[in-house]
Amino acid sequence: MDMEITFPGGKKVDAQYGGFTVKTDQPVIDGGAGAAPSPFDLFLASIGTCTGFYVLSFCQKNNIPTQNITLHGSMQRNQKTHLVDHCDFTINVPNDFPKKYVNAVIKAAELCSVKRHLQNPPKIDIKVATH
Repeated sequence: MDMEITFPGGKKVDAQYGGFTVKTDQPVIDGGAGAAPSPFDLFLASIGTCTGFYVLSFCQKNNIPTQNITLHGSMQRNQKTHLVDHCDFTINVPNDFPKKYVNAVIKAAELCSVKRHLQNPPKIDIKVATH
């Protein structure tokens, strides 16, 4: 699992990964053009979309329609550290969502691999190489 990071100009930073180019930029207030999400915004979105994937998979497996199901995420920052210290997700389901699956869909959502990596973070090493 390798990726290549490039700097296409301004405050933009792109990642080539898995056959895709993931584009990022900084908000205008931080000197960017606001042309793409910031890396941190993508990080937060990855938690939500990963959680959503597990909700979607659960519903598909159990033949539960998903067109009226949404996931709402709310992130709270610590006032002292300015780091996000709590993420709260609510799975919004219609009234006809099978009650017998409420706890099961929560358990499915908790399988999110991004969440599990945050609970047991990888070691990150950084070095410089010349070419």
